[in-house]
Amino acid sequence: MTPQLTILGGGPCGLYAAHQALDLGAKVTLYEKEKTYGGLAAGHERGGNWFDLGVHMLHAFDTEIFTTCQKVMGEERLEVPLKSHIKWGGKIYHYPLRGRDILAGIPPLTLARCLSGLFIAEIDSRFGNRPAGPDAESALIELYGAPLYEFFFEDFTQRYWGIHPRDLSAEFIRRKMPRLSAVDVFKNLLEKLHLTKVRNTSEGALRFETLHYSATGSETLPRRLATSLKNRGATLQAQSPITKITHSDHLITGTNYGTVTSQFLSTLPLPHLIQALDPPAPAHILRAAQELRFKPMAVYALLLKKDRCMDALYTYYRDRIFHRVGEPKNAGLLVRPSGHTTLIVETTCEIDDAKWTGAALPQIIQDLQAEGLCRQEEIISQHLIQATHAYPIFAKGFETQLREITDYLSTFRNLRSSGRQGAFTYPNMHQAMRMGATAVKELLET
Repeated sequence: MTPQLTILGGGPCGLYAAHQALDLGAKVTLYEKEKTYGGLAAGHERGGNWFDLGVHMLHAFDTEIFTTCQKVMGEERLEVPLKSHIKWGGKIYHYPLRGRDILAGIPPLTLARCLSGLFIAEIDSRFGNRPAGPDAESALIELYGAPLYEFFFEDFTQRYWGIHPRDLSAEFIRRKMPRLSAVDVFKNLLEKLHLTKVRNTSEGALRFETLHYSATGSETLPRRLATSLKNRGATLQAQSPITKITHSDHLITGTNYGTVTSQFLSTLPLPHLIQALDPPAPAHILRAAQELRFKPMAVYALLLKKDRCMDALYTYYRDRIFHRVGEPKNAGLLVRPSGHTTLIVETTCEIDDAKWTGAALPQIIQDLQAEGLCRQEEIISQHLIQATHAYPIFAKGFETQLREITDYLSTFRNLRSSGRQGAFTYPNMHQAMRMGATAVKELLET
């Protein structure tokens, strides 16, 4: 008997999971609430140009996934060397920050304090027995020492998330913050002072990574994946939101589109999945789902009468209303008309605040001008693109709510919840696809 798989959500996780399911011989039906596929990686056409919802480029870390995507994208795939920056202290540095960037970006007296704090933190992490703290503030101080935390991470984290580090879980830092070893910082200092031999080694995989993009931006990969799925016999239904998920005797039995005997993979935001269950989930599970929060994102997509704005593919900013600005033309995006470019200006926000509604545009333009990226008169058009569930918020204590929800969902024998929103985690695009493939194998091979 041919196994059947129903996939809820057509982002990278759901689309690649569908490919995996077809490879395993399953019959696949996929539902997506939007009119186009791709989730956060979907492209948005405005006025004849394509805009991404942030920076979404394919990596090649996972050979199996990359090989599939390479074949699917075909001649539309472009190879792009990674070039990303961060602006802080009035200067441009590589991103991710290298130890030498930390050294160069801090005033001498503050640098001495930060190096001392880093060294103490390093020694304490190697030889100390102090229990880990429960919040992000404790975790950051444990990693970098109090002086560097106070100088850089405290303000940056609060500005980005709108939440003080002491109100975020330490798990957020463990999953999102790269480790900066005090030993590497001191080696870089000795190298800068010509007291040690220059090392001919990579300072991290991301420094020289090749990314994969297209002339129409991030929309290409999900579009081509969806076309491939249809050609292989999968049923894809766009503009089909999931409002009800029926269940009986620990089995999911269908959705608002009908009853079906199937395995189910959900990539819906966990609160949405829980709220859609019929009969309803227990009261304590509904309460736990309400406690899980996502950080919305609003992107200001600008068309400029200017050939180029920046040298990098994207740049992070510490002291502006926006946290990241990308110029996809530098990655091969085709911009019309000739001699123009586009900027993707990313802001984290709350629903209905000034950044979400577009009322922050004057401040956005003012900060872009202050950074020398563009002038008011160069802006031909602007568009607002929004995402309600952009980033899971690892608020302090979220682990309890997440554990209650995942334990409850594990009682359904034919259901897996996966992806960024479905697992409440922080994968990049290829990691989300791997999560979907793994979930499908669990469903179809057990």
